[in-house]
Amino acid sequence: MKTSEQRILTTHVGSLPRSAAVTDVVFALEKGESPADAEAVIHDAVHDVVAKQVSTGVDIVSDGEMSKISYATYIKDRITGFDGDSSRQPPSDLEEFPSFLERQAKSGGTPTYRRPCCVGDIRVKDTGPAETDIANMLDAMKDSPPTEGFMNAASPGVIALFQPNEHYDTHEEYLFALADAMAVEYRAIVDAGLVLQLDSPDLGLGRHMLFKGKPDAEYEEQARLHVSALNRALEGIPKDRVRLHVCWGNYEGPHHHDAPMEMVLPIALEANVGALLFESSNPRHAHEWEVFAEADLPDELVLIPGVIDSTTNFIEHPKLVAERICRFADIVGRDRVIAGTDCGFSTFAGFGAVDQNIVYAKLGAMVEGASIASDRLWG
Repeated sequence: MKTSEQRILTTHVGSLPRSAAVTDVVFALEKGESPADAEAVIHDAVHDVVAKQVSTGVDIVSDGEMSKISYATYIKDRITGFDGDSSRQPPSDLEEFPSFLERQAKSGGTPTYRRPCCVGDIRVKDTGPAETDIANMLDAMKDSPPTEGFMNAASPGVIALFQPNEHYDTHEEYLFALADAMAVEYRAIVDAGLVLQLDSPDLGLGRHMLFKGKPDAEYEEQARLHVSALNRALEGIPKDRVRLHVCWGNYEGPHHHDAPMEMVLPIALEANVGALLFESSNPRHAHEWEVFAEADLPDELVLIPGVIDSTTNFIEHPKLVAERICRFADIVGRDRVIAGTDCGFSTFAGFGAVDQNIVYAKLGAMVEGASIASDRLWG
């Protein structure tokens, strides 16, 4: 995982807006159809999105998750045991404001796609989709070379969060079966020379979804179990090739039931990873840089705070971005901070609160803010 002793590098959480053509393809595939141009559409989209990131000035880039309908449910095509659909369980903060929840649903703010249940044994089904994603990304990076490339993959815990278990006797058994199956994809990404990003909102969002109504102690115990499963899947993979993304749900909402960072951070720090991505710009968590200042952080851990919000069309002022970066540089040192985003900008294909053009304007503001911060930190 590349860092810099000369300037602040920039990255983001992974998903970026898909074009109408890409959205049509992934939804057609979701319906079991086989568009003749599917491979070409995705291949070209990955090339375009990598080129656009590089031209915007983003250092560490992704494929934008072009091939995936969502960051968690895509796995049903790669591992066995999933079928049907599952009921939707809204986060507890939205349940407390049913009129807002209804408004979100009516306005199209709630994605509709199949969330299958686990109904059989979890095993690797098809490594082809991951291999294609990797090949498309490497090909795109040849044409538009970035500082480094990363690729997203779902953690065992977030798979369990969105695809409920109806097969295994215990949650633990389900988690570790997922870990063993997903380990193959994790290893393939790292072996290809890409940084592996594990998306694990179950550690934050899970508190007011999967574990809502439970005592804090039960949530903490189960969240640690999620990290144990994750570590099992990462066995043999160097920590400095892995980064972990933790968030509380990429949606505009009250978020007043979010677990505080004081509770989430000690659990996340048990993961065998080299970098941590987390929300630090939205109004519910912007103050929690103080938690990092007081925490006993591993000496080599790289922090990738979200310095721009992924749920608002405000374009952050570069000077504000620089302030946010410098706060964390003061805590762990300038060479252990990379500027990032609170979450992805299109975690579900065809959905995103931020206009596509504004997404890149916000990323541009992040790049400019990182430059200002670099001047302040290096003089």
